[in-house]
Amino acid sequence: MDDETLKLPHGMQIFQRGWLSSNNILFICDTQTALVDSGYVSHAAQTLALVQHALQGRQLDLLINTHLHSDHCGANALLQHTYGCQTLIPEADVHAVTNWDEEQLSFTATGQECPRFRFDHVLKAGDQLLLANLSWQVLAAPGHDPHSVILYCAQEGILISADALWENGFGVIFPELEGESGFAEQAATLQLIEELDVRLVIPGHGAAFTDKQAAVGRARSRLDYLSADPKRNARNAIKVLMAFMLLDRREMTLTQLSACLNQVRMMRIAAAHLALPIEHLLPQLIQELIKAGAARLEGEHLLSC
Repeated sequence: MDDETLKLPHGMQIFQRGWLSSNNILFICDTQTALVDSGYVSHAAQTLALVQHALQGRQLDLLINTHLHSDHCGANALLQHTYGCQTLIPEADVHAVTNWDEEQLSFTATGQECPRFRFDHVLKAGDQLLLANLSWQVLAAPGHDPHSVILYCAQEGILISADALWENGFGVIFPELEGESGFAEQAATLQLIEELDVRLVIPGHGAAFTDKQAAVGRARSRLDYLSADPKRNARNAIKVLMAFMLLDRREMTLTQLSACLNQVRMMRIAAAHLALPIEHLLPQLIQELIKAGAARLEGEHLLSC
């Protein structure tokens, strides 16, 4: 890919993060500064440092969340405390944030953390945002999260795809674990993205990329594989949640991991789909994480790689 294809508009920056935190996109212009997604709470100080360095003494005016999984909003509270920034969240999450329902917000259900934050305005499909003097359309993108949105700038051909599309896949289809529809919504989201005129995709995780069509093709193949046997989605979900915990804590004992499979609701539900006793399932999952290069085992401790 050439430098021109990867070129960002004036005033737009990408902070590519590790897999524990989502990527952050910063917009700076004369009238307003804005940040899309804030990363996980363990990296909140890093997020703030990146923003402060880029703003060079300016205030952060606006914080936008594509969806409210903990790796996308974990630094919200710190940024709000530091800057007093206005915050936009998907409309469907208003009740959960207002009442700070950590179960409904998925934090408790996934065994993750997020400090309480407030919101000022909502994002709805069809809204238009002015960021770095460019118009961005808010599009609904259910599947991974039923309330997720993505942002599209037709003028520049740029898509901020959150976890609806990565270069090699998409986020876990969590609704299907709880008996709700998610595969069909993900397919519809991929169809929507395919129809957009896009030269550059900025995903929620991983590097920005230019070959949207190839990425959509890979995502469709992945979706077909998962939806053909829901146990595959459940197994993937458990491994993703385990890997996330390991990235956050760096290491866990086998006893701690077993407890999580029994106590963390989303992991427990996913494990139930597989209909295997935890004492049989856990060794399988550990070996799969090791084979994938995500972990290594030292005695009774599983360590993140």
